[in-house]
Amino acid sequence: MTSTEFTTVDSAAAFVPAPATPYQGDIARYWNNEARPVNLRLGDVDGLYHHHYGIGDVDHAALGDADDSEHEKKLITELHRLESAQAEVLLDHLGSIGPDDTLVDAGCGRGGSMVMAHQRFGCKVEGVTLSAKQADFANQRADELRIQDHVRARVCNMLDMPFETGQAAGSWNNESSMYVDLHDLFSEHSRVLEVGGRYVTITGCWNPRYGQPSKWVSQINAHFECNIHSRREYLRAMADNRLVPQAIVDLTPATLPYWELRATSSLVTGIEEAFINSYKDGSFQYVLIAADRV
Repeated sequence: MTSTEFTTVDSAAAFVPAPATPYQGDIARYWNNEARPVNLRLGDVDGLYHHHYGIGDVDHAALGDADDSEHEKKLITELHRLESAQAEVLLDHLGSIGPDDTLVDAGCGRGGSMVMAHQRFGCKVEGVTLSAKQADFANQRADELRIQDHVRARVCNMLDMPFETGQAAGSWNNESSMYVDLHDLFSEHSRVLEVGGRYVTITGCWNPRYGQPSKWVSQINAHFECNIHSRREYLRAMADNRLVPQAIVDLTPATLPYWELRATSSLVTGIEEAFINSYKDGSFQYVLIAADRV
């Protein structure tokens, strides 16, 4: 698939559409005002700014002694390594992507995963976010890296993306699907994906076997002003929208080390306990689902 050329813009904020619902307006304001040190300081390690969590075993040797004056800096570097490892796993599941393809990052944040996707595949990557602040940040980073002709963020609703039907060879949501109705979301991904294209999501979801969302899940919802879905809802909405799962991976054991390490850092936000406890009691899961558009 041949990508369309990008149009250079001075600021994503110049193209901010009116929110479709009051809730979307609330989410846009939330992320426009968000400036948690945990997101910015981790991104400062190498210029890849993520808005998701990490997976993998902690390299305790890299952390050194807790009394070392450089320990906190090393801890932040290790947290960021685990963040980028998570993004690599998502990209691993996109399948065969070529330089002439277009990828779509729905809920792109500050653009770290888009940069990684372009660096790996050489393709064009389109990101969408409700936050003008995030889009401007992502586009500035693309300019600094001189990849602005290949990587772009736009301010728009992921339920109504400004892409042609069948334009994308692959698309993803990385911890952003909890802000929307899943049937509406997967209907739109199904529209923009070419037949045979791959959709991937990594997300936290509540475990139907627990019965209902636990108190920990409710705390996470309140903290991020989101609405976490159950694993069952993801699979049902995909089936209704011509997205056939090819891989379902439980990443819960792989993400616990990240959270336990983060809870010992100076970057705690107060939500760490809820994640750790909900993962351990089985009420919350961290899941990757890769599905093909048929």
